[in-house]
Amino acid sequence: MRNNVLSYLFLPLFAGLSFSVNATPTTAPEPVPLVSQQAMASAMLNLNQADAVTLQKELSGIGKAKAEAIVAYREANGPFASVDELLEIKGIGNALLERNRGKLSVE
Repeated sequence: MRNNVLSYLFLPLFAGLSFSVNATPTTAPEPVPLVSQQAMASAMLNLNQADAVTLQKELSGIGKAKAEAIVAYREANGPFASVDELLEIKGIGNALLERNRGKLSVE
């Protein structure tokens, strides 16, 4: 008898709880704006136009000396044809290039 009374008390409680959990409104995820290729390219750092201060500030692992070396290489050899050309500069290796590849462009 005691079990029947408890089941009559708890059954509506749990049923009501499950309905209220399922009935709660969920917020729809915010749509992610699509970024055009042109907007993405403008957010990147152009190796052929950036000065030493900008290179030093925007790139990870690039200090004053390496930033000046990048600008000097560009002045001596003309504009960069590709981002991989940075490997020709002393002190810039694969790890440093890969760390900054997503931030760099050549136009």
